[in-house]
Amino acid sequence: MKQPMNGSKRLNGASRAKPLYFVRRSKIHGRGVFAARKIAKGTRVIEYKGQRVTHKQVDRRYANVDENDSHTFLFEVDDDWVIDAGVRGNAARWINHGCSPNCETVEEDGRIYIEATRDIARGEELTYDYNIMLEERHTPRMKRIWACLCGARRCRGTMLAQKR
Repeated sequence: MKQPMNGSKRLNGASRAKPLYFVRRSKIHGRGVFAARKIAKGTRVIEYKGQRVTHKQVDRRYANVDENDSHTFLFEVDDDWVIDAGVRGNAARWINHGCSPNCETVEEDGRIYIEATRDIARGEELTYDYNIMLEERHTPRMKRIWACLCGARRCRGTMLAQKR
């Protein structure tokens, strides 16, 4: 069953009186996902869906993508699997990165869910910290490629995870 863009289905398939979210143009980047009504802290908002592929499949599939292109619908589940929301993905793929996010990702049995980390007001854009991990050094060029546009007061300027 296709996940509606307005979030009017529960994760278990039962209908809901009012949708949790909707997709529209975002001030952060491209499309975004917004709260259609107040969302309580701890609410599981949506599952990140798409085609499950191996890292080798991802490497082959996106071998010809410009190295300066940071746009991706890929979500790394573990060392073996990646969810490619560009194929059979749902509205979760439009949730933007934020340095002061109101959601977080939760892995459960190989599935990825987006959950509210605080109460979210109606109309507020949903965000989570992408924490993108790169093996190579975080050069100024890489930080520009993975620049953050969230506009948070304490924006770190990049979607890259901090190196330890």
